Amino acid sequence: MEIDSPHEAWPRRCSWPACLHEAADREIPPERLLQAVWFHQRLRREGLRGVDGRALRVLHPGFWNREAGPDFRRALIQWEGEEALQGDVEVDLHPSGWHTHGHAGNPGFAGVILHVVWRADEGVGWPTLELEPHLEVPVPELERWHASSAAGRWPTALSGRCRSPLQVLDPELQSRLLQEAAAARLRIKAGRMALRAGGVGWDQALWEFLFRALGYKQNPWPMQRLGELMPRLRDPSTDPRGLLGRLLGVAGLLPVALPATPGVEREYGAAVWEEWLGSGRRWEEWRLPRALWRLHNLRPANRPERRLALAAHWVHEGLVPTRLRAWGEADLRAPRGCSSLVTTLREALRVPEDEFWSGHWTLRARAPGGRHPMLGLARLTDIAVNVVLPWLWAQAGELGREELERRYFLWPRAQDNAVLRLARDRLLGGVAPRTRRAVRAADQQGLMQIVSDFCEHSDSLCRHCPFPRLVADYGG
Repeated sequence: MEIDSPHEAWPRRCSWPACLHEAADREIPPERLLQAVWFHQRLRREGLRGVDGRALRVLHPGFWNREAGPDFRRALIQWEGEEALQGDVEVDLHPSGWHTHGHAGNPGFAGVILHVVWRADEGVGWPTLELEPHLEVPVPELERWHASSAAGRWPTALSGRCRSPLQVLDPELQSRLLQEAAAARLRIKAGRMALRAGGVGWDQALWEFLFRALGYKQNPWPMQRLGELMPRLRDPSTDPRGLLGRLLGVAGLLPVALPATPGVEREYGAAVWEEWLGSGRRWEEWRLPRALWRLHNLRPANRPERRLALAAHWVHEGLVPTRLRAWGEADLRAPRGCSSLVTTLREALRVPEDEFWSGHWTLRARAPGGRHPMLGLARLTDIAVNVVLPWLWAQAGELGREELERRYFLWPRAQDNAVLRLARDRLLGGVAPRTRRAVRAADQQGLMQIVSDFCEHSDSLCRHCPFPRLVADYGG
């Protein structure tokens, strides 16, 4: 199955952004325009040939990646005389961009199967496609299209095969389907925790999964490793700042040099360094390479240094497992509903105000705009649905599990993310799940479980995916 080029009535009137460029040099279009051209396949697709002369069929352009890494994920292409190949696509203005942008030595680009460029007026060392000779319409018309709302729409041809049966599914049935998937996700997470607890105990398993959650999507594995090392690093006689020095040292995140000018950053940084220098050799063999951390394009509030400062407070107090068990057993069936759940869990995870980290993102960078909480609502929600509730559910009896499931399905929606956005575009036509109430975290969890169970086990064309048939049967 190939993707047909979209044929819409593009605006003929010159839109404002396009007018600004009317007199500009059109020799090299901006890279963002080239990315949009590739995503929407605004190409003369039947005559595509790579720089090496081989005929090329684009079965699927891939999914536009707005984060670090290749521009398009899971594209499906077929070179003349070869089997179809799935992988990533990178779009650059010139072939030299592969090296000047650092892609050549970046393991995140190891899955790239095609380099798409505007013009290959130099040597290439990678399977490459030039866009300039294959444009569907002239560049000025593409610029007008790119400035319109049409370029921002999800290409219908890239929708998943389950989109049609999901769209005709009754809202109540769609909600029930997502809840069943969310319940399965809760059990899967609880099962993983129980498996880990069988080897290290329930409290240590909690620490490891809490640390992992603090790593967010960029750094779950190095953070989990630090959680695994906590029994070795923990010392009741060490205050949170001293414990943070050990964590940052083992993490490989201590700054190379202290600030040159006197101030609170220099004083605090020196104390953290002193803790590592005084005892760090004991843990040198477990030290992580700094290159393991993904820090590029990371929101300042999600920096691992600040997350580890929060973890240092938790571990120093040592009361988090006890407080969470008490929270799980408390009667929270208050009329306020989910608001009491959020408030009481936040209190269970609260730490004393940290004079330094309330106003800093890193050991050197101050946080603008006053003081910031160590644990915000978005991170609290992720910890609740991904760690706390599964951990408690795995240990609870039947009645306790019913109450924990009630909390799980009541929890307010989490922060949006790339997985959810892609799932909504492919499966739901870009809209939120159709429910007769506000979307909650469990609906999001259910959608992500569907992606995990089905989308990640099929190719971009949904070939051999059983989910569309399951949805059709679900609707009767």
